[in-house]
Amino acid sequence: MGRRKILFFDIDGTLWTMDGHIPESTREAIRRVRENGHLVFINSGRTRGYIRDPKLFTLGLDGVVSGCGTMIEANALCRGVSDRREDISPETDAENVIFYRKMSDEEALRIVDTVRRHRMKPILEGRDYLYMDPEEFAGDRYAEYVRHQMGDALRSINGNRGNWEISKISCDMKDADREACFAELDDAYTMIVHNEAVVEMVPKGFDKGTGIFEVCELLGTDIKDTYAFGDSMNDLEMIEAAGCGVVMGGGAEAVKKKADFVTKDLREDGIYYACRELGLL
Repeated sequence: MGRRKILFFDIDGTLWTMDGHIPESTREAIRRVRENGHLVFINSGRTRGYIRDPKLFTLGLDGVVSGCGTMIEANALCRGVSDRREDISPETDAENVIFYRKMSDEEALRIVDTVRRHRMKPILEGRDYLYMDPEEFAGDRYAEYVRHQMGDALRSINGNRGNWEISKISCDMKDADREACFAELDDAYTMIVHNEAVVEMVPKGFDKGTGIFEVCELLGTDIKDTYAFGDSMNDLEMIEAAGCGVVMGGGAEAVKKKADFVTKDLREDGIYYACRELGLL
């Protein structure tokens, strides 16, 4: 079988379609990869509080890198404290958290007050909760989706001022003074601009690629023994960081140019095809 490998998967557009469908071939690939002794991690820009769908966890996961590398979970087998393989569950188990970079209270207050002064509407993202003031997002379809997904794990920003537990934020920046805001926060945050309306703000020094490096350091794995699977621009750092970067057939052309292997579209059994061609099955 050779040395143990670690596979890191983006969620949207990689593990499942935008409407949340996971191909059966993807499930089969992950099952067989793990039977061969390899480890499977999610690697997402979402913070852990927003990775809650039980369907994801039925895949069988050894770990989760969340919040653009600001938090890492690994099961007991990964940590070397047991030879039993116990899957990561939808609810965070503190024993599995091997790294977490939380914003300080001062840092959180600074970024929230700054984005609001520049007319941005923030969503604060943390390990256990997301924070949003619904009145700011009246009629917004994405905000409705967040409310539906989060349930009672969605809390208000104003009602919990000074008590936020977060590691990054996202903002609606329609009608905002975005350039002035970016300039004011550029000393401490990387801006991931998704489109004219949406930006993620991540503490400098963190991204999906640094998450892979941190996992390798914590688990004693050579970076050459890692595989990253993604499809979009926010996967670029992990595609470049991993020993083998795999990009989905429907992925962004700019990311494909950085890939070591371009597979088929996820609907065309892209994960299974890549794992088979790369000798992981």
